[in-house]
Amino acid sequence: MTNTYDTIILGAGAAGLMCALTAGQRGQRVLLLDHASKAGKKILISGGGRCNFTNTDTRSECYISHNKHFAKSALSRYTPSDFIELVEHHNIAWHEKTLGQLFCDGSARQILAMLLTECADGQVEIVLGHKVDAIRHVEDAYLVEFKGQTASAPSVVIATGGPSIPKMGATSFAYDVARQFGLKIVDPAPALVPFTLSHNEQLFRALSGVSTDVIVRCGKVEFHEAALFTHKGLSGPAILQISSYWKHGQSIGIDFLPDLPSGWLIEAKRTRPKSHFRAVLGQHLPDRLTQALAERVNLVGELANQSDNILTDIENRLSNWIFTPNGTEGFAKAEVTLGGVDTTGLSSKTMEAKGHRGLYFIGEAVDVTGWLGGYNFQWAWSSGWAAGQVA
Repeated sequence: MTNTYDTIILGAGAAGLMCALTAGQRGQRVLLLDHASKAGKKILISGGGRCNFTNTDTRSECYISHNKHFAKSALSRYTPSDFIELVEHHNIAWHEKTLGQLFCDGSARQILAMLLTECADGQVEIVLGHKVDAIRHVEDAYLVEFKGQTASAPSVVIATGGPSIPKMGATSFAYDVARQFGLKIVDPAPALVPFTLSHNEQLFRALSGVSTDVIVRCGKVEFHEAALFTHKGLSGPAILQISSYWKHGQSIGIDFLPDLPSGWLIEAKRTRPKSHFRAVLGQHLPDRLTQALAERVNLVGELANQSDNILTDIENRLSNWIFTPNGTEGFAKAEVTLGGVDTTGLSSKTMEAKGHRGLYFIGEAVDVTGWLGGYNFQWAWSSGWAAGQVA
């Protein structure tokens, strides 16, 4: 027996839920199907359990894609303000934490409950715990086979994400479907992921648990946020951000004192000539990091006894401390996936596959990757809404 729908959506994460409620509320008969036992698992763990659900600074420049213009259409038509309006309609209290990042005052469960309520309002049928066995296109319909059942619809939306955080059930299913229908894939890679360091970088490896505000650079890209030293290497917002731009073998530069003006160390020599370098540095950095950097710099004696050239060299070194990661912690720790379904095969307005009427790809499955801080959720809402308007 085949059950017939207007739209079948595969993947009950952020993008899939948004697409389902949008399509359902415009009168479509919608089936939302997921192999996981619960909907929205990534939503629940996001933002430390409070869900960083959008960013007020959302713009296309905050996304990485082989087509830097692709995200513009969806982001401009369903904006952070639109999602905030939905959140406030459900009386969910929220706050801005930093840099435009919006979080629930309470729990991420509120966002998931909101999305499920909206799906219920659209009479969306949600089926969980069922793995898709096959997708076929027959005449004008897509047939989705699962658990001995078959569902049919003229539109199918792939919202199953990428392979990041496999313990949450993430797979490469979306890429398999895309290849089945002849679409290209931009090679996936872990993004927003901690760096690992070799034993040659003992300075960092010995500082597990220390956090400090830095500017981190890779090529022409830089971010000014916190870095966290771990027992494996480096993490924290600044590091996660820059990891999306890093290629294996590239060096990373860190400015440990981003808020100090040029010449600060020579100025310290003038105002505090009897001070030692470690004492001056300790006014600006955590004790353990101060000790480690002072040992590496190895500047002995009072500042008054140091030449301006030596102090300038040290200042320059601290403002661009170079290291080379030996890798990342991979998809297991990556918050999102870089790459995905090549946007050259998709409509930027509707997310529909070119040459395959009724086939859509949204969210993390697509080669659009946002910065840390709510940008990837906003892409999920915007791309899900765009597809839901027409699917």
